[in-house]
Amino acid sequence: MTQPTTPTIEALTCDSPHLETVVTWQHESWGHLNPSLTFDARYDEVCGECGPGGVPRVFVALHEGQPIGTASLIESDMTTRPQLTPWLASVFVPPEWRGQGIASRLVRRVEEEARWAGIERFYLYTPDQQALYARLGWQAYESLTYRGEAVTVMTRYLNDDTPIA
Repeated sequence: MTQPTTPTIEALTCDSPHLETVVTWQHESWGHLNPSLTFDARYDEVCGECGPGGVPRVFVALHEGQPIGTASLIESDMTTRPQLTPWLASVFVPPEWRGQGIASRLVRRVEEEARWAGIERFYLYTPDQQALYARLGWQAYESLTYRGEAVTVMTRYLNDDTPIA
């Protein structure tokens, strides 16, 4: 069992030693949703999402220099809803690090980036983490089946004066 931690959260870059780990997490966790996307193609996609600020941007949580989670702010995450933009995407924390608030801190960091970029509203979809996102202020937008999986699209407004904790 790992000890509770306060990770650092950094923007991921294409030359980061952690890029391959983040791509591996994404490929193993969500590769079934787009089986035609190879690991190399996903690597290129994630590298393309490592923008300098705003949309797109990928973040990695680190503990003693080792990656323990990731989350992204991207233009589009659902091909059937192209009018919805931008998206919180690819929130992942390895099982041994879960339950320590790391995902929540990553979500807050992406929200901070979105607010900094002038975004007033953005979206996510999840098959099973609705309660986590609801605790963080996200609201259900619609339920649907996407790529064979029942999911809830959720939305978050950032244009109020409520500080992101």
